[in-house]
Amino acid sequence: MTDLKLLSLDEEDLAILSAHMQDAVFKPADVDYAAKSGVFSVAVNRFVWEKAGKGGGIFRRAKSFERRRALLTIKRVQAVRSIGISQTDKDQVMNLLAVTFTPKGDGKGDGPEGRLELVCAAGATIALDVECIEVQLADTGGAWETTSRPRHPGA
Repeated sequence: MTDLKLLSLDEEDLAILSAHMQDAVFKPADVDYAAKSGVFSVAVNRFVWEKAGKGGGIFRRAKSFERRRALLTIKRVQAVRSIGISQTDKDQVMNLLAVTFTPKGDGKGDGPEGRLELVCAAGATIALDVECIEVQLADTGGAWETTSRPRHPGA
């Protein structure tokens, strides 16, 4: 097993990190924001897309997939808001679809600050005002097998 470790410092890097985070699941109880240090983190169960397209092989059953425990850390966060996420149901399961960035202003020469969004299924979003893009993704625990592969209608 090779643990994934990614660092995103610009929108191009973030697109790659977002692809690895697609269909990660987490609960509101797994989210932490330390306002004083400006660090937001969320522990997730990440679907391992980088292995999903590979064949069964002799040591792997066909149609077997993998999930791993991972930590997404976002630094230089100034404010956090959420839409569609229960503040009381800490066991609500959230399905992350994408991590996106929108520059502040017109995005041309206004500096690196902007809004980073964790876009989830069912219209839920966590929006973070950031000074710049500084996002880390690291696998933190063991891997486990799953027979479920996330599906997206129309994809």
